[in-house]
Amino acid sequence: MVDKIIDTNMVTIVGKIVSEKEFSHEMYGEGFYSFSLEVPRLSESVDILPVTISERLIVNMDIRKGRYVLVEGQLRSYNRYIDNSNKLVLTVFARDIYMTEDDEELKELLKKPNEIYVDGYICKTPIYRTTPFGREITDLLVAVNRPYNKSDYIPCIAWGRNARFCQRLLIGDHVRLWGRIQSREYQKKLNNGEIISRVAYEVSISKLEYIKNDNNRDGKEDEE
Repeated sequence: MVDKIIDTNMVTIVGKIVSEKEFSHEMYGEGFYSFSLEVPRLSESVDILPVTISERLIVNMDIRKGRYVLVEGQLRSYNRYIDNSNKLVLTVFARDIYMTEDDEELKELLKKPNEIYVDGYICKTPIYRTTPFGREITDLLVAVNRPYNKSDYIPCIAWGRNARFCQRLLIGDHVRLWGRIQSREYQKKLNNGEIISRVAYEVSISKLEYIKNDNNRDGKEDEE
């Protein structure tokens, strides 16, 4: 594994490959492939996360269903035109990949199978809501800058006291957050009445830092 570098978007996931790799796209003569990774939660459930990886990272590697891998990279977004509208699509873009046959080493890696750190800016008004059981949730969309004037737009969910705090955030506020990437299945009704199943990906926030001296506030709202 390579040494971690200071970045605004860092992901580490460990899990089992559950799909065959498929060709995704080519850029400047470099081919990219995608596959799905089953990442365990601390509970008995799992998240199925999409991974995109360069052909140059998997030379002589046995990337196939059933193998366990550690992937380090970034959570990236891009727009895809689906059902007559633009849809935000997320993928873990791999910068490095590691595979082990050692059961003890794998057991150690699986102790922290899903970690993400994001440093970005609120780019949509937060939405606060409660579940039927009274659990507090705030939905956020965080813009994370990367080189060449590009940005990734990452949906995030805050819970409990973090949800109460996040509902007060404004567009342009600078935040740093830590958590995990989760997959969530939902039902969507099309214009023709057909109901289809979709999967959404988002960051479940465990810790959040508000950067007080880098925001769009007028001062009065910071006095609490």
